[in-house]
Amino acid sequence: MTHVLKLDNEYFDAIKSGIKTIELRLYDKKRRQIQVGDVVEFLRQPLLEEKIETRVVELILDESFSNILDKYPLEMFAGKNISRKELEEALNRFYSAEEQQEFGVVGIRIELI
Repeated sequence: MTHVLKLDNEYFDAIKSGIKTIELRLYDKKRRQIQVGDVVEFLRQPLLEEKIETRVVELILDESFSNILDKYPLEMFAGKNISRKELEEALNRFYSAEEQQEFGVVGIRIELI
């Protein structure tokens, strides 16, 4: 199965370069459909004209982004010089604490194909 996710430029470039290998998302209804072995197609925002195809190699389920961030090197999530605090603030802008508590979170570990 193929899933389509949108990404801001900096994160898109980090996946394209092979540095960012884990995409963090809310584990909501849409993301619960993703399985190991599936293809995730990332589209560069805002035009959505450039894409990268990846394969899911692992799903890391947890109750908080903080817990997942504890388990892996920071560059696997952001691919650039970003502090953990900045990354957590960015995630919390996308997904509220209430949403995270309700649905849980997922780290989608990917490889380029």
